[in-house]
Amino acid sequence: MGAPHHIKRYGEVWPEYRIQTGLEILEKLKDIIIISGGWAWHFMSEIGHTEYKHAHDHKDIDVFVKKENVAEAVMILQQDGFQKVWTRYDHLPSEENFRRYEKTIELENGKFLRITIDFFERNDLETIEANGFTVVRPDVLLSFYRNIHSSDKCWAIMAAKHLLEKGIDPVGHPKLSEIPKTD
Repeated sequence: MGAPHHIKRYGEVWPEYRIQTGLEILEKLKDIIIISGGWAWHFMSEIGHTEYKHAHDHKDIDVFVKKENVAEAVMILQQDGFQKVWTRYDHLPSEENFRRYEKTIELENGKFLRITIDFFERNDLETIEANGFTVVRPDVLLSFYRNIHSSDKCWAIMAAKHLLEKGIDPVGHPKLSEIPKTD
């Protein structure tokens, strides 16, 4: 579970280069992955939304890949410069067969950006289409914040919970990327 947000930092946005590099690799993998985590909330949000740091977690990219597409996904990642990174979770038994891939790129300003993809194998996910990408269905995605994903305090997650409780479909809803009232 994620730590409570520092309310005074609400309004901070993700750097455009982080969003663009994420979108570039997701576009290459688009036909063989199911997007989860912060990027799923990103695609379920309104087109053109502001990329607030507290709305969607873009520190890494969480994807599910069906077993029959694993080899192709790995090949695309490797051709794009990603390398397998060993983690403390690799040896643990898991239904999802977790893997992590990373690459580091140099930005125009001479700084470096690490792109991390957490890759899970799974064939039985319920999905929807959102802004041209296949993502985990919102209610299913919410259930992952106990074991697969950790940052459950993001605005999109909190908003989606409330909307679903009221019987409202959160996909495309402005609350997924809106600064919540903090009175």
